[in-house]
Amino acid sequence: MTDTLSTLQNHRSIRKFTDEPVPQEHLEAYIRAGQAAATSSFIQATTVIQVNAQDQREQMAEWAGNQAYIVSAPVFLVFCADMRRHELVCDMHQAEMLSGFTEQFMTATIDVALFAQNVVVAAEADGLGICYIGGLRNNPDKVSTALELPELVYPVFGLCIGHPDQNPEVKPRLPLSVVLKQDRYEDGADADTIRDYDAAVWHYYETRTGGNKSMTWSEQISGMLKKEARPHMLPFLQQRGFLRR
Repeated sequence: MTDTLSTLQNHRSIRKFTDEPVPQEHLEAYIRAGQAAATSSFIQATTVIQVNAQDQREQMAEWAGNQAYIVSAPVFLVFCADMRRHELVCDMHQAEMLSGFTEQFMTATIDVALFAQNVVVAAEADGLGICYIGGLRNNPDKVSTALELPELVYPVFGLCIGHPDQNPEVKPRLPLSVVLKQDRYEDGADADTIRDYDAAVWHYYETRTGGNKSMTWSEQISGMLKKEARPHMLPFLQQRGFLRR
């Protein structure tokens, strides 16, 4: 197995970090790696904001559901989908920008995810740990105000980076047969395969939490999907200039 494959397949979310700093020049190299990711039609629609101020970190930790590692991580980044710069370049060429299209939202958001994953792989290849913070979308309006985000920019997620101070096991993923199909979508055997996978996930949680969490993957997902999923996001995004048509 190559070093790259090993790095990718051994990913864990790290929520406890040492005090050792991450040199800024290293972080900037990771961001350049993010810029090297594929970008739809060369749109380059990602802006990353490095949040250093303690009071801002504390606010964002609270807004994200009291995730304390936002404060304790040596590096905390907010990844934003950014169509504002495209409005600027249209102005430079006296061209009217047609915005608000669902496709623009999708390409910008996908760009952010690809960019961020390159950053993560680069950091993990250097022995660092990371944790994505989707909880920022609990209060995207407050995050946007704190970061002074203009219209056509929205916070997609945060990212903690630092030297790990814990060594959790790798969380088992779905069996390959569930996610890799040949020629057509065929899920006739998936339910039985998922039942077997459930046992592995239950064992993982039992082992990791010392019995404090006993749950299968299907129980976890079915419980999550019977609840509303941040319904405030649609009006927020429309207010930001996205998803209007």
